[in-house]
Amino acid sequence: MLIRTFIILLVEDNSADIRLVEEAFKESEVNTKIRIVKDGMEAMKFLKHGENYKDAPVPDLILLDLNLPRKDGREVLKEIKNDNDLKHIPVVILTTSNSQEDIYKTHAHHANSYIVKPANVGSFIETMKNIEDYWFNMLKLP
Repeated sequence: MLIRTFIILLVEDNSADIRLVEEAFKESEVNTKIRIVKDGMEAMKFLKHGENYKDAPVPDLILLDLNLPRKDGREVLKEIKNDNDLKHIPVVILTTSNSQEDIYKTHAHHANSYIVKPANVGSFIETMKNIEDYWFNMLKLP
């Protein structure tokens, strides 16, 4: 039986949050590989197989922070969802912003989920496990 590896693109500039996501998925029962980019420009290069990413895999899920350098997550989301080759990829907004305006606007631009990062480590790891369970166990991805 072939075990599928799910590719997660984590678009995050905070090193502590990157480590927490990696730790949470390391304990996973699901076979995942996390690819990390630290700003919106790099995210789009990764997704469009630009420089340094010619062989980048198409992710099964994108975890996208909103407040990124160079190109923020709001712009990245719009670009992904307006691109016929990318719009099928689920995008989960994972951010510290609890702004109703951000929640409304990202859903209007077809974000698949909006999650506010929990403040404490235990809750953060539990949230990552819930994301994993929902996206890779409960749902059927193409």
